[in-house]
Amino acid sequence: MNIQTAFAFQTASPGDFATEMMHFTFNGQQSRCEIVNGIPYVFNEFWTAKQRDAHSIHEVSYRACFKAQLPDFFIQRLTRPGDVVYDPFMGRGTTVVQATLTGRNAIGNDINPLSALLCRPRTAPPMLSAVIERLGEIDWQDDEPGHDELLVFYHPDTLRQILALRRWLKARGTSGTLDAVDDWIRMVAINRLTGHSPGFFSVYSLPPNQAVSLESQKRINEKRNQVPPPRSVRDIIVKKSRSLLKDGADRNGKATFLTNSADCTPHIPDHSVDLVVTSPPFLDIVQYASDNWLRCWFAGFDARSVDIAMHRKPESWRDFVRNVFAELARVVKPGGHVAFEVGEVRNGRVELDRLVIEALAGTAFEPLAVLINTQEFTKTANCWGVSNNKVGTNTNRIVVVRRI
Repeated sequence: MNIQTAFAFQTASPGDFATEMMHFTFNGQQSRCEIVNGIPYVFNEFWTAKQRDAHSIHEVSYRACFKAQLPDFFIQRLTRPGDVVYDPFMGRGTTVVQATLTGRNAIGNDINPLSALLCRPRTAPPMLSAVIERLGEIDWQDDEPGHDELLVFYHPDTLRQILALRRWLKARGTSGTLDAVDDWIRMVAINRLTGHSPGFFSVYSLPPNQAVSLESQKRINEKRNQVPPPRSVRDIIVKKSRSLLKDGADRNGKATFLTNSADCTPHIPDHSVDLVVTSPPFLDIVQYASDNWLRCWFAGFDARSVDIAMHRKPESWRDFVRNVFAELARVVKPGGHVAFEVGEVRNGRVELDRLVIEALAGTAFEPLAVLINTQEFTKTANCWGVSNNKVGTNTNRIVVVRRI
């Protein structure tokens, strides 16, 4: 169906946002629209694919995260300063951080406590001078035996520094003196544990959004004939902090953080949220526990104890999404919106947006449109050495709905 026909369809029912998207133009390219089961599917590049075309504070790696331009697209169109933006699957906190940057108040929730550690410090960042001063207070020579298994990642001197920092943070937490500066240092350290450049504590490993197993890293070392070089943990934390803070640290919005299942968030008042921008786990595609085992170890908890939703069958995942929307119907204001980002998985055989539409049946939400954000390049595809638009999830597919 051509865009003129789609426009005529949409104007017959509520949906100013969908109408705007049908006329949206990016880099001279106007949207293409199809109607699928009565719902407009709108195709375009709605925001740039440039990895670093966003505030520097976002440059914290996490598996299966979206760019800051995605939540900003909806925040700017569907909210005003002072409104409440919520992400029930916070991940690294992109939605929450972008909301506070734009003067909105944010609520971030994730059942994985690692998420709050990665996001909270970036909503109230300290001055770089305070970070440098605090790092100077740490006894980097504080030695601790054990953990030799981690020498596949780290030079012995680097591992000693990591353990010293880990003990420092634990002691500060136990004594009740852990503050925003410590919180920031922990966040940066978690982000720098393993990676593929000298900007990380480790020897060359896979891209920095996951940690491979000890055996896998041993094989990488053997294949590359490499041994972990000495790194300065302090210097790397300072360098990364300077990079994150280069665009400024001012915030106009406040943030609240929760660690609940997305379908049960009793701390959020009824009808208090203006906009939800989120992306749930895609079936059982990403293994969050195994990817984050080293980060969780550093933070002091067992990744295997976190009950992250994993669904092998599409029908089970659909039911899980239905339960999430039942809770969102309670917290979202009438007339408020949800932008629910999913993708195509299992070599394109399963388009999760179709399952989301099915899950909406009988809920207090009406679908407005599905935006298919197309792009020609993804950094992740390049890092993994796969052909773009051939393997993995290649499009953002955002189901946009409105609370009736």
